[in-house]
Amino acid sequence: MTSTASSTDTRQALAPYDQQPSWQQRLRRFGHAAGPASDVRDRLVPPFTRPGPRLWAALGIPRTLADRIVRWSGWGGPLLVTLLAGVLRFWNLGSPKAVIFDETYYAKDAWAIVHRGFEVSWDKNVNNLILKTGGDVPVPSHASYVVHPPIGKYVIGLGELVFGFNPFGWRFMTALLGTLSVLMLCRIGRRLFRSTFLGCLAGALMAVDGLHFVMSRTALLDGVLTFFVLAAFGCLLIDRDRARAKLAAALPAGADGRVRPDAHTAETTRLGPRPWRWAAGLMLGLAFATKWNGLYIMAAFCVMTVLWDVGSRRVAGARHPYLAVLKQDLGLAFLATVPVALTVYLVSWIGWILSPADGTGGYFRDWATKAGRGGNWTFLPDWLRSMWHYEHQVYTFHVGLSSPHPYQSNPWSWLVNGRPVSYFYESPSPGNDGCPADTADKCAREVLALGTPLLWWAACAALVYVLWRWFFRRDWRAGAIACGVAAGYLPWFLYQQRTIFFFYAIVFLPFLCLAVAMLIGAIIGPPGSTETRRVTGAAGAGVLVLLIAWNFIYFWPLYTGIPIPIDDWRARMWLDTWV
Repeated sequence: MTSTASSTDTRQALAPYDQQPSWQQRLRRFGHAAGPASDVRDRLVPPFTRPGPRLWAALGIPRTLADRIVRWSGWGGPLLVTLLAGVLRFWNLGSPKAVIFDETYYAKDAWAIVHRGFEVSWDKNVNNLILKTGGDVPVPSHASYVVHPPIGKYVIGLGELVFGFNPFGWRFMTALLGTLSVLMLCRIGRRLFRSTFLGCLAGALMAVDGLHFVMSRTALLDGVLTFFVLAAFGCLLIDRDRARAKLAAALPAGADGRVRPDAHTAETTRLGPRPWRWAAGLMLGLAFATKWNGLYIMAAFCVMTVLWDVGSRRVAGARHPYLAVLKQDLGLAFLATVPVALTVYLVSWIGWILSPADGTGGYFRDWATKAGRGGNWTFLPDWLRSMWHYEHQVYTFHVGLSSPHPYQSNPWSWLVNGRPVSYFYESPSPGNDGCPADTADKCAREVLALGTPLLWWAACAALVYVLWRWFFRRDWRAGAIACGVAAGYLPWFLYQQRTIFFFYAIVFLPFLCLAVAMLIGAIIGPPGSTETRRVTGAAGAGVLVLLIAWNFIYFWPLYTGIPIPIDDWRARMWLDTWV
């Protein structure tokens, strides 16, 4: 038995003879022999791959201990990768001790929203006072106009409530969610590929990605959005496995004990309430209530999970799988996602809704009782009319935002790291602020939202491979990865005239890491490959992973704001557009 732990190829044996195409049946007279019949249960719920005995023999590990390692590796491996990610993200989290980039909005909005229930207008010079006093500043009462929903700010504010109104406090929750995202990606990759190795590899790649690292250490909303999107994908993946397991259990077994497709069972079996799908609806609602582009992701994931249901019933034997899904699954699928997500979004505004409507509450909270009095919709509650007006104003702002910014970028350049965003930059002189005293020239101290270049460039090749697997091999795993990338990436091409930034790409980064892991699995080789092929593939894959890790280490000073001589900083500016 050869090792299959690192392969993404889970092709099953050929279908039973009576399920094969007619041309195969006609070839029987010429000596064609049907492949071994497969149990449809293995096609609905493929088993997880296990390392072959040669690996344990080479390592000198007894079989009983090897079985125990395999049993515990499903959680042990992801937890070790998560520990590494957590140490990296929480190390010196309060540095730089400054309000960097858009923390000037979200850190203060978060502090206000957990104290007043709505965002307020701060004095333009308050940042220095916050840093000087450790956050001991009064919270203003005058409402501020903001253009993002509240959930992400509530999340950031939770860290501030626990650790204070300071850089560590407002970065704590994004660091925690960034670390937990690595754990989720390990487990998602394991379930997707049926391989603990490839799942941990996907998580490890994200752990050493510069963009994810920087976003995990900065109080911005996009890292929070990424966590909820990834959680929703994971919930849908678990729901898919459990739904297919229920279908497999419902199929009748033949006299030989083997389960075969059955049209009646596949088309009439009800799969119950499916709680993981409801959990996905909750996560999608939290994503939408963090940033509005969560809506595009919700739409894409809803289509994806319905197509998963179609595929499940087709494998189970349904002659009309789309009709079966329409009758048995679609209604509950809609209720579990769209209404749940919209309800979560509405509830997320509860602080604003409960604020006074006399002009002392949230921004536009009094619109329905003042400027919006009268009209055809007065039968609706005043808070709902005011909120609708507020949302319309925010939509107008988003689609019309075109103010130039030195770090804005077109989405065409994102996959190649064309224009990263500088969150923080200082030029300390020798002997000051960590700049070595023997430095010939000044130093550079920067926090640059730059994806680990070799990882992102490898992801470009991995996306081509994923699309090939999807189109020509009908690999549902490749389709799921492509869906995640498309949902987070393609909508931005509709707003190319808008002021947008590279760090928005963080939301589809986990799916790029899954794509690279899938490509590495293919490089290592499918089951049944010769030992030479597997060793060569493993060596090539290992070199690629080590180069990505080295690349992260090389750019470490630019991710953490560590002062380095200006010549060393220039050496890391590989592209002119990074300056």
